[in-house]
This record gives sequence, structure tokens and C-alpha cells, in this order.
Amino acid sequence: MIRSVTLDLDGTLLDTLPDLAAAANAMRRELGCEPLAEERIASYVGRGIEVLVERCLPDLTGEPLTLARQLFRRHYARENGRRTRVYPGVAEGLDALRRAGLPLAVITNKAAAFSEPLLAATGLAPYFRFVISGDSVAHKKPHPLPLLAACARLGVTPEENLHIGDSANDVAAARAAGCPVWLLPYGYNEGRRVQESDADVIVSSLLDAAQHIASTSSTAPRAVSPAPTF
Repeated sequence: MIRSVTLDLDGTLLDTLPDLAAAANAMRRELGCEPLAEERIASYVGRGIEVLVERCLPDLTGEPLTLARQLFRRHYARENGRRTRVYPGVAEGLDALRRAGLPLAVITNKAAAFSEPLLAATGLAPYFRFVISGDSVAHKKPHPLPLLAACARLGVTPEENLHIGDSANDVAAARAAGCPVWLLPYGYNEGRRVQESDADVIVSSLLDAAQHIASTSSTAPRAVSPAPTF
């Protein structure tokens, strides 16, 4: 049975896109480039700052790209949390998971300098035992290492840990680690539909997920596409 839950951050717990877009466009303006539409930047989110900056400035390489990443970090340090909002059902879902006695952790590709202050500012930090950020271990999602490290710290096997996210990166990391994985449909997923992913379940909100976890085990058969939706 499920003994712990790990959760993605951007696009799962928090809508961080407005702040990411503001920082990305401030970076582009400082480099003499026109701003990008927020919807376009949404398709660039999910693999960490380095990839986000590369996608926003595809013509840059080498030292100019390194400098652009520094610019983004400076702007994002100012924007982080300004417009971010907690998705509907998240607080209620976390409350339900906590009442069920399940230990919780966050696994995100966002750097710790941004993820931990953001969780504190939004009031979500007390729900979690710890955060594994994009620079906490040697590899980011979709590599399985962040999930394996979390399971070790939580004292569970991967089969006993449910991972909840919003993207194919979450699915790939969970599959490689051996964790069951559920997706929420409202996040970013690099512009792709979550219904096309290999998730076990697509669940409409974190509250709905919490209500179904009691009857879900890690040995349940994997769903065929499209995954069932709760």
C-alpha cells in the first residue's frame, strides 16, 4: 500500500508561470530581445532554469548563455512568489494526506534558492518533511535519482511511494524509480496533453487524489492510455 507521497512543485502545487514569465521577459529585454507570450514560456517550463533560459534564447551558447542564466536568476529572485498562487484543492488535499498519516516531500527541478522560499511564502512548507530541489542531488527529473533519494529519506521502497506531478518528466522519473505515478491535468507539461502520458491515473485535483489514495496500492495494474480520470 502507499506509505508516502512525493509531489512536484511548479504546475502541481503552485501556478508559478506568471513569475517565471516575468523574469524570463525581463532577462530578454535586458538582452535587447522582445518579450515572449506567457503561453509560449509555459511550454518551456519543467526541466529547470538552465533549460528554460536555453529555450527562451535558443540562439545563445557558451558564455553569453551563462550570463543570460545569471540574469534570469537575478530577475527571478525579485519576481519569485509575487504572482504565484496555490492551485485549488491543494491545501485541502495536503490536509487530507496529513490526516491520513502519510509523510510528504516535494521533488522539483527548481533550484533550492527559489523552491524553499516559495513554499514558505505560500504557507505550504509545514506540510513537507523535506524538499529535493534541482540542485539537491546530481540529477534532475526525469532521472530517477531525486525520487530514489526521497524514498530513502522517507524510509519506504519506491513501490510504496506515490509520486504526483503534472508532466511527462514526472512520469519518466517515477517509472525509472519504480514508483506509481498520478498526474494533475492543469500544469505545464511542456505544451503536451497529460492524457497522452503513461500515468497510472489522471486526477482532477490534489483533494480528489487524497480521497482516492486510501483505496489505491502500488500493486494496482498500470492503466492503458488514456489513463482513468478521477
